[in-house]
Amino acid sequence: MSIDPCVILYGKQYKIVLLRIMADQSYFDLVYYVTRQIPKGRVCNYGAIADYLSLGSARMVGWALTQANRSAETMVPAHRVVNKKGQLTGRLNFATPTLMQELLEAEGIHIEDHTVIDFDKHFWHPQQLDDDTH
Repeated sequence: MSIDPCVILYGKQYKIVLLRIMADQSYFDLVYYVTRQIPKGRVCNYGAIADYLSLGSARMVGWALTQANRSAETMVPAHRVVNKKGQLTGRLNFATPTLMQELLEAEGIHIEDHTVIDFDKHFWHPQQLDDDTH
Protein backbone atom coordinates (compact mmCIF):
# COMPACT_ATOMS: atom_id res chain seq x y z
CA MET A 1 0.00 0.00 0.00
CA SER A 2 1.45 3.40 -0.94
CA ILE A 3 1.12 6.41 1.30
CA ASP A 4 0.31 9.85 -0.08
CA PRO A 5 3.14 12.19 1.06
CA CYS A 6 0.70 15.08 1.13
CA VAL A 7 -1.34 13.35 3.82
CA ILE A 8 1.68 12.39 5.91
CA LEU A 9 3.25 15.80 5.83
CA TYR A 10 0.30 18.04 6.60
CA GLY A 11 0.87 20.14 3.49
CA LYS A 12 4.36 21.40 4.34
CA GLN A 13 5.78 22.20 0.93
CA TYR A 14 9.42 21.37 1.71
CA LYS A 15 8.59 17.99 3.19
CA ILE A 16 6.25 17.14 0.33
CA VAL A 17 9.03 17.83 -2.15
CA LEU A 18 11.48 15.89 0.02
CA LEU A 19 9.30 12.80 0.14
CA ARG A 20 8.40 12.98 -3.53
CA ILE A 21 12.10 13.12 -4.44
CA MET A 22 12.83 10.27 -2.07
CA ALA A 23 9.66 8.27 -2.76
CA ASP A 24 11.65 5.18 -3.63
CA GLN A 25 13.97 5.57 -0.64
CA SER A 26 13.72 3.67 2.63
CA TYR A 27 12.81 5.07 6.02
CA PHE A 28 16.51 4.87 6.87
CA ASP A 29 17.33 7.07 3.87
CA LEU A 30 14.83 9.69 5.06
CA VAL A 31 16.40 9.66 8.53
CA TYR A 32 19.87 9.99 6.99
CA TYR A 33 18.76 12.92 4.84
CA VAL A 34 17.37 14.85 7.81
CA THR A 35 20.40 14.01 9.95
CA ARG A 36 22.72 15.36 7.25
CA GLN A 37 20.91 18.72 7.54
CA ILE A 38 21.88 19.21 11.22
CA PRO A 39 24.42 22.05 11.22
CA LYS A 40 27.87 21.61 12.77
CA GLY A 41 27.83 22.70 16.38
CA ARG A 42 24.15 21.80 16.80
CA VAL A 43 22.33 18.68 17.97
CA CYS A 44 18.92 17.16 17.39
CA ASN A 45 17.11 14.34 19.15
CA TYR A 46 15.66 11.09 17.90
CA GLY A 47 12.08 12.11 18.61
CA ALA A 48 12.32 15.41 16.73
CA ILE A 49 13.48 13.57 13.61
CA ALA A 50 10.69 10.99 13.94
CA ASP A 51 8.09 13.74 14.48
CA TYR A 52 9.36 15.74 11.52
CA LEU A 53 9.14 12.75 9.20
CA SER A 54 5.73 11.83 10.66
CA LEU A 55 6.84 8.24 10.33
CA GLY A 56 8.02 5.78 12.94
CA SER A 57 9.30 6.53 16.39
CA ALA A 58 12.38 7.83 18.17
CA ARG A 59 13.48 4.23 18.61
CA MET A 60 13.28 3.61 14.86
CA VAL A 61 15.40 6.72 14.22
CA GLY A 62 17.95 5.39 16.70
CA TRP A 63 17.99 2.03 14.95
CA ALA A 64 18.49 3.70 11.56
CA LEU A 65 21.40 5.75 12.90
CA THR A 66 22.96 2.67 14.48
CA GLN A 67 23.14 1.22 10.97
CA ALA A 68 24.20 4.49 9.32
CA ASN A 69 27.96 4.45 9.41
CA ARG A 70 28.57 0.80 8.79
CA SER A 71 29.49 1.58 5.20
CA ALA A 72 31.19 4.56 3.58
CA GLU A 73 28.17 5.00 1.29
CA THR A 74 25.86 6.09 4.11
CA MET A 75 28.08 8.40 6.14
CA VAL A 76 25.87 10.67 8.22
CA PRO A 77 26.69 12.85 11.24
CA ALA A 78 24.94 10.50 13.66
CA HIS A 79 27.00 11.99 16.51
CA ARG A 80 24.72 15.05 16.33
CA VAL A 81 21.64 13.06 17.39
CA VAL A 82 21.10 12.58 21.12
CA ASN A 83 18.15 11.65 23.31
CA LYS A 84 15.48 14.11 24.47
CA LYS A 85 17.52 14.97 27.58
CA GLY A 86 20.66 15.68 25.58
CA GLN A 87 22.32 12.44 26.63
CA LEU A 88 24.71 10.61 24.32
CA THR A 89 22.76 7.36 24.44
CA GLY A 90 24.07 6.26 21.04
CA ARG A 91 27.73 6.56 22.07
CA LEU A 92 28.25 2.82 22.36
CA ASN A 93 27.40 2.39 18.67
CA PHE A 94 30.50 4.29 17.56
CA ALA A 95 33.94 2.81 16.86
CA THR A 96 34.98 3.73 20.40
CA PRO A 97 32.77 4.66 23.38
CA THR A 98 34.27 8.17 23.44
CA LEU A 99 34.12 8.98 19.72
CA MET A 100 30.65 10.55 19.78
CA GLN A 101 31.71 12.94 22.54
CA GLU A 102 35.01 13.72 20.79
CA LEU A 103 33.21 14.59 17.56
CA LEU A 104 30.73 16.87 19.34
CA GLU A 105 33.48 18.59 21.34
CA ALA A 106 35.41 19.17 18.09
CA GLU A 107 32.33 21.12 16.92
CA GLY A 108 32.32 23.26 20.08
CA ILE A 109 29.67 21.40 22.07
CA HIS A 110 30.58 20.79 25.69
CA ILE A 111 29.75 17.39 27.19
CA GLU A 112 29.67 16.45 30.84
CA ASP A 113 28.72 13.00 32.15
CA HIS A 114 27.68 11.95 28.61
CA THR A 115 25.22 14.88 28.41
CA VAL A 116 25.22 18.01 26.22
CA ILE A 117 25.75 21.14 28.32
CA ASP A 118 23.28 23.90 27.38
CA PHE A 119 21.24 21.42 25.35
CA ASP A 120 18.50 23.97 24.58
CA LYS A 121 21.06 26.41 23.19
CA HIS A 122 22.51 23.77 20.83
CA PHE A 123 19.23 22.11 19.88
CA TRP A 124 18.24 22.23 16.22
CA HIS A 125 14.79 21.06 15.13
CA PRO A 126 14.19 19.75 11.59
CA GLN A 127 11.21 22.14 11.43
CA GLN A 128 13.83 24.79 10.71
CA LEU A 129 14.16 23.24 7.25
CA ASP A 130 10.63 24.44 6.54
CA ASP A 131 11.29 27.86 8.08
CA ASP A 132 14.46 28.33 6.01
CA THR A 133 12.65 27.66 2.72
CA HIS A 134 10.16 30.52 3.07
